[in-house]
Amino acid sequence: MERRACLQTLAAAACSVAVPALRAQAAARPPAEALAELPGARLQGSGRLRYFGLHIYDARLWVGPDYPVTAPGREDYAAHRFALELEYARSLDGEKIAERSIDEMQRAGPLPDAQRQGWLAFMTTTFPNVEAGSRITGLHRPGEMARFYFNGQPAGELRDPTFAQRFFGIWLGPQTSQPALRRSLLGGSP
Repeated sequence: MERRACLQTLAAAACSVAVPALRAQAAARPPAEALAELPGARLQGSGRLRYFGLHIYDARLWVGPDYPVTAPGREDYAAHRFALELEYARSLDGEKIAERSIDEMQRAGPLPDAQRQGWLAFMTTTFPNVEAGSRITGLHRPGEMARFYFNGQPAGELRDPTFAQRFFGIWLGPQTSQPALRRSLLGGSP
């Protein structure tokens, strides 16, 4: 009987280690939409956004084989193809996500009102309401566009390189409101 209890304890301990390891391993696999755009994609970095202690989402930056492993300052992020995956931990309204995004995009500098309104309208129609486990993946094509997927399905694209740079600058630009998350996504770069 003692042996059985010991084996059960060992099995439980193994599961408690294996399950998080399996989750981490699964998270290290690029989503299909990233692989379609970035064959051979690898994880550059990842991080978690918390707001007043609440877990909002986990972010992962997927890059192609030609993306430099390190680069001083990383201000050149917009010169590269990449995919930014956000996996939400809670329910959020898509319109609120769009509004917060446009506010964050203006950290890099003011936007003309017509441009701001146009970008906000695009994001409002592109970003759906999310719940825990929902994923929004944004694909960046430098000098061309941003394309978005919701849970692996196409959600919209905007062929505007300025929009793409400003949008992904929310996380990767030097003016980000979340510098620790930026460092984590860029692989520890300043």
